[in-house]
Amino acid sequence: MNDKRPVNLDLATFRWPITAMVSMPHRISGFVIFLAIPIVLWGLQQSLSSQESFDALQVVLDGVVAKLILWSILAGLIYHFVAGIKHLIMDVGIGESLEGARRLAFLTLGVSAVLILAAGVWIW
Repeated sequence: MNDKRPVNLDLATFRWPITAMVSMPHRISGFVIFLAIPIVLWGLQQSLSSQESFDALQVVLDGVVAKLILWSILAGLIYHFVAGIKHLIMDVGIGESLEGARRLAFLTLGVSAVLILAAGVWIW
């Protein structure tokens, strides 16, 4: 048997294609959004309960840690949204070639980075 597949694949030296590097964070951002649901619902409940709880929530959200958590939740939402739009574009037949998929992957990374930075500026 003439098998040319690698026997011991070292993942540290493996070169991932850009489409895979865009797909993996899309899945991770979906998981981050899932984990953020209780935090977001708690904040919504606090903001709608009473004026005192709303004021207390504002004090909590003024902290650096809370702003970092909020920014990470928004980053996950932004990236997942942009990558989802990329998938919708590909579903209608645009960017199905290898070169088109690469361009859409780079576009996804660029648009997401700009929007995530804008969200960071907006939070701070």
